[in-house]
Amino acid sequence: MNIGIAGVGGIGSNVALNLVRSGIDRLTLVDFDRVEPSNLNRQFYFADQVGRLKVEALAENLRRIRTGLRLVTRAERIESHNCRTLFADCELIVEGLDTTDDKKMLLETLGATRPLVSACGIAGMDLDRITSRRLGTCTVFGDFATDCAEAPLYAH
Repeated sequence: MNIGIAGVGGIGSNVALNLVRSGIDRLTLVDFDRVEPSNLNRQFYFADQVGRLKVEALAENLRRIRTGLRLVTRAERIESHNCRTLFADCELIVEGLDTTDDKKMLLETLGATRPLVSACGIAGMDLDRITSRRLGTCTVFGDFATDCAEAPLYAH
């Protein structure tokens, strides 16, 4: 199975790390961004990789965990006109994009054609209040009441 990772920052780089450690050996990594010092506390990158393309640095780090990985790296911005092509060979996509507009675009463009796991941070929420709702082909998790602007940063 080839899993696509849309955005390899805080969510995507750590998902890729855990997928590789779980035995997945085919990933398509897509992100246009470069490693910055502010990324190092929460993303799977190192200080000597600052300034490098995230997809290249992540591929290097993943290959240090497991040789023989089949990785495709694409240093491109994911947009509605190219996302079908970028993830054409992926049976499942993990969304780790930065903005709600980008998340919405990817879900609307690819969500009906293959499984897509989308995530937003809920670290500051009361975990006992988290529930799920099914919305068409999507399952959404949250408390469905708290505005993220009201939640404390990293409360747990």
